[in-house]
Amino acid sequence: MGDRVVLGIGNPDRGDDAIGLLVLDELRTRCGPDIDLSSGDGDPGWMIDAWEGRRVSVVVDAVHTGAAPGSVTVIDASAAPLPATTRLSSSHAMGVASSVELARALGRLPDRLVVVGVEGRSFAFGSEMSPEVAAAVKPATVTVLEVLADA
Repeated sequence: MGDRVVLGIGNPDRGDDAIGLLVLDELRTRCGPDIDLSSGDGDPGWMIDAWEGRRVSVVVDAVHTGAAPGSVTVIDASAAPLPATTRLSSSHAMGVASSVELARALGRLPDRLVVVGVEGRSFAFGSEMSPEVAAAVKPATVTVLEVLADA
């Protein structure tokens, strides 16, 4: 287990919700073996276990902030809760934001936790990814790589 991990969150059957998984696929071709990559649907236990004990963890997920679809947002969740205006997409009752706060309360956050969010538009079951979000895969990947490089 390395000291840096990227968690791609998403559901491939819910349109733009798949963005975290697609960014992770892109990272598989661009990261070395010193970066751990893991995908999931946002289960809190899995996320907390995956980032616990890490120096740096990056979570990639779809967000709802009111920005234009495909916009990339970077939030450092290490020191403070995620902004109330940011809702992360999740197919579970408890999503990324709740998992972050649970881990904070339990003392199980990594040293640095960064959320890279891509503004989504279409989340209906069986929907296709919107073109704006599909176009954001590469910029979001570059953003993750920049966060990892700064770590």
